[in-house]
Amino acid sequence: MSTNDFLTYLKHEKRYSPHTLTSYQKDLAQFEEFLVDEQVTNLSHVKTTNIKNFLVHLLQHHLTEAAVNRKLSCLKSYYKFLQREGIIETNPASLVKALKTPKRLPVFIEEVKMDQLLDSDELFDDSFSGKRNKLIIEVLFGTGMRLAELINLKDKDVSSYESVVKVLGKRSKERIIPLHQTLLKEIEEFISLKTLQNFDNKSPYLIVTNKGEQAYPKLIYRVVTSCLNEISTKEKKSPHVLRHSFASSLLNRGADLNAIKELLGHASLAATQVYTHSSIERLKSIYKQAHPRA
Repeated sequence: MSTNDFLTYLKHEKRYSPHTLTSYQKDLAQFEEFLVDEQVTNLSHVKTTNIKNFLVHLLQHHLTEAAVNRKLSCLKSYYKFLQREGIIETNPASLVKALKTPKRLPVFIEEVKMDQLLDSDELFDDSFSGKRNKLIIEVLFGTGMRLAELINLKDKDVSSYESVVKVLGKRSKERIIPLHQTLLKEIEEFISLKTLQNFDNKSPYLIVTNKGEQAYPKLIYRVVTSCLNEISTKEKKSPHVLRHSFASSLLNRGADLNAIKELLGHASLAATQVYTHSSIERLKSIYKQAHPRA
């Protein structure tokens, strides 16, 4: 059975995102390449020791523990699939434990800096690209949606009457996110601006290129990185940082953790609780700076 059967299963039955499918495909190809040195010619003949040796190999090539664990997760899923299909009797990856990873608090941008960025008249001009770039930042920070969710967001997903946006998240799970009036107005104005452009094709997607085509990840990354460089010296500057900033702002202003979980589209509360640690660290920092005995 080829790895394509596994990827097809993930796509249609598990509803994994295209990004995850691409990552899994690369992981399996890398593992197959490694097995040549292990003198294993078939993925179904792999032993637990081969997988452990692969993890050691990855660490020796300076991959982070998190990156190694992601590849291990791929192998666990793959061999669980083979076991389910009756290709193998036991899962060789089931006995391999994930590596311990250092807890890292999410990187976020302070509210005052985000206000400074979004209120800037110099950074965003009145051109089509200027309006679009500002909207990219506004939507990511104003809704907490993921990069892929933003790229696939369509004009019709925005409800002006209800002031909400419908987002298609991981594994095709839909959720509704409220829109504040300033953001809703900017979305409506941008949609109107798009209709005035002389694009060859009218795209149904909200965020488009200067040619009217659906936006792509590198465009979003480039816009976000360029904007955050203006207000932050933090090393990490990505669309996900704005998602973290959205969640941290809500938590700092007293939002219920379960509500934040629903807005972010997390499958479990455990994924959302990381922002609690971030909030506590912020309070500790304020305490140390302000208390005379700290």
